[in-house]
Amino acid sequence: MTETSANMPGVYIGLHDLIALEYRGRKVSFLPRQPVHSLLSGRFASRMRGRGLNFEEIRDYRPGDDVRSIDWKVTARLRKPHIRVFNEERDRQTILVVDQRLSMFFGSRHAMKSVTAAEAAAIGAWRVLGAGDRVGAVVFNDRDFIEVRARRSRATVLQILAAVVTQNQALGVGRGLVSAPTMLNTALDHARRRAPHDAAVIIISDFDGADAATRDMVAALARHNDVVAAMVHDPLQSDLPPSASMTVTDGELQIRLDVGRDSVRKSVSQLTRDRLKSIFDWTRELGIPVLPLSAAEDTAAQLRRLLGGLPAGRGRAAPHNLAEAALG
Repeated sequence: MTETSANMPGVYIGLHDLIALEYRGRKVSFLPRQPVHSLLSGRFASRMRGRGLNFEEIRDYRPGDDVRSIDWKVTARLRKPHIRVFNEERDRQTILVVDQRLSMFFGSRHAMKSVTAAEAAAIGAWRVLGAGDRVGAVVFNDRDFIEVRARRSRATVLQILAAVVTQNQALGVGRGLVSAPTMLNTALDHARRRAPHDAAVIIISDFDGADAATRDMVAALARHNDVVAAMVHDPLQSDLPPSASMTVTDGELQIRLDVGRDSVRKSVSQLTRDRLKSIFDWTRELGIPVLPLSAAEDTAAQLRRLLGGLPAGRGRAAPHNLAEAALG
């Protein structure tokens, strides 16, 4: 751990902090009752003709089927060729899209949103590797992004975590960073190129700057992949105190807001709530789970709780209590 992260826990994250999450990632439950689109699932069953791991069904013989799969007893009884179909478990790749922009450098209690995102990415990477699957990443900030090709190795996970730490510890006011909301779409475009089909894509972000193009990119990803959006949020942003002031910055200019004024407080809170709601609506509109991750709570504990509460399939609305918890 660097001196910066050691002296400022919750503000910055160190590499050894993320490595230590390997054990906590094992406690994330992936029981059979979990929906197929669960966060970080990493494994799927695909239909394969011929010999496999698990028997699935007996069906009519079709041109092109392997004759060695014919079930002769059923064929003799029904007087029509039938074959035995098996499931074979295959590995898949998971792409983590990790936001470390200046907008993530905010936190009121437990940690900065950037730290929460880093922890969620680490838990996801360790869990995918533990399942024996390939994991890669697109880690981005306001200036650039780091791509890590999906591989099934501990070295790859460490490469991902190192990229997250590098960008995390570069955050801060007065460090030459300028807010760039469009980097979200740039990162999603790179993720789309890395995951053309049959991948799991986990987007961990506060979705600052999300627009119609963002929604279209997520929809395109979801057409051929399993997509999960982990919405990182700090409750203070949508539930401002009645008497306080806040300093808002884009990395260069700073503006002090008197949120003690009722009109200012309501305006800022409503803008945040509208943005969050537009992202939560993706569950209904695009059929993808949107998980609220609060920067005010322990990340691993939230993931264990949220993974048990996802919708059971595409197109179902997310449980209201999840969205309401993030919206305050």
